[in-house]
Amino acid sequence: METVTNKTLEKLKYDLVRAGLVQYETVEQAQEISLAQNINIGQALINSGVITEEALLKFLESKLHIPYVDLDDYSLDLNSLKYISFSDAKRYRIIPLFKIEDTLTVAMADPLDLFAIDRIIESAECSIEPVIASESAINKKIEECYKKDSTVGEIFTEINTGFDWRDELHSEDLSDNHIQKIIRAILKQAIMENVHEVTFQGEDSGFGVNFKKNSEIINKGVIPKVLVSSFVAKLKILSELDPSVSEVPQLGKLNFKVDDILLVASISTFPTIMGERIFLKIYKPPKALNKIIDSDKQFKIVKQSLDEPGIILVCGSPLSGKTHVIYSLLLEAAKSGKKNIMTLESIAKYNLKGVNQCELNENVGFNMDKASRFIEFQAPDLIYLEGIKTKESFDYFAGLVFEGKTVIMEFLANNMEDMRSKMDFSDFETLKSLIGCMIFIHSKDSIEVFDKATIQKYLN
Repeated sequence: METVTNKTLEKLKYDLVRAGLVQYETVEQAQEISLAQNINIGQALINSGVITEEALLKFLESKLHIPYVDLDDYSLDLNSLKYISFSDAKRYRIIPLFKIEDTLTVAMADPLDLFAIDRIIESAECSIEPVIASESAINKKIEECYKKDSTVGEIFTEINTGFDWRDELHSEDLSDNHIQKIIRAILKQAIMENVHEVTFQGEDSGFGVNFKKNSEIINKGVIPKVLVSSFVAKLKILSELDPSVSEVPQLGKLNFKVDDILLVASISTFPTIMGERIFLKIYKPPKALNKIIDSDKQFKIVKQSLDEPGIILVCGSPLSGKTHVIYSLLLEAAKSGKKNIMTLESIAKYNLKGVNQCELNENVGFNMDKASRFIEFQAPDLIYLEGIKTKESFDYFAGLVFEGKTVIMEFLANNMEDMRSKMDFSDFETLKSLIGCMIFIHSKDSIEVFDKATIQKYLN
């Protein structure tokens, strides 16, 4: 984790003592607190109540002869945002205010951070005039102003069989949001062609745009090299990822509207020797369970299984809609409001009312192994587990059934014979004996439900 510092206050901390604003011992204590809590020394002093933020900023203004600006009542020039990226603004606690000729005036919480100033001069390609502002006010302004430019925009899929995202790419649009329009056009074409997986990867000529449909990867064109860095940065910002990080994988989520319906796409970045590869998977909102399973008999089997200890296994091929069906199951289970329902997911595709959804976070060591060891302490009645792959994990969560839990799992199988063949492995012996209900997705319009007796007869 990056250490939070303030070079200005580190340099001037004992000037506070000489000015009679704080005691020497207080500065030493604040230093220890700042290291322990990973906050800067100024914030530690303010939190302890020995000095107000206003008094501290006024002291810096007089000492450095740099003006102080109250951002709460300040309207900055939104055109100046293009000179400093969202990630740099967050990292250096800095926000542009306005630009006159070749000078960009910026508000800084740490005006003696020469590295930050050099970085901004290099990226903005102009000289910098700093003013002092509150760190909290800067962060608030960053969220307020940059978020105005952080939506894809609504997509309308009117009848247009000849739509091609490259028409937007080659348009003579010189506006600041042209990259967003390109992203929107790619998403629109994917939706219109009923594509749920899109990949972007490095090629000699630029950034290849690929759609995956029926297990076939189809190239849909290339984003020119000159636009790749801007495209990647904008897509990451829209997905709330750090655009300055490219050496390690990141996982994010992109929200956008299509014909007034909110869709979600998970975004996964991965470093390769040809640059980052970005994988985008689109999820549609879950339907009511009785809209998916229209047979009264099969619906009753599922309803009964949601109220009993056992494993509900949702099977299907890749892109068959397993997650969609599972979310519908969770919504159905949450209707009573009497169950503690929990999920362990890489990304929560949709916020489900009445469901305690948990996103794993490898960056802080919160992986499936750690989550599974602690989830029992939350006393769940029903658990959904995304992507269980090891025998140990299967056995552990199968064991929860003996404690009276209902467990929802997904299982990859192209067809019934494929599923039966895979279940013949000894690793699944315990799992097979605890399946209380199986939902097999043959296609978008064909879903079959099996009760416990039928499953046991079929698999054994």
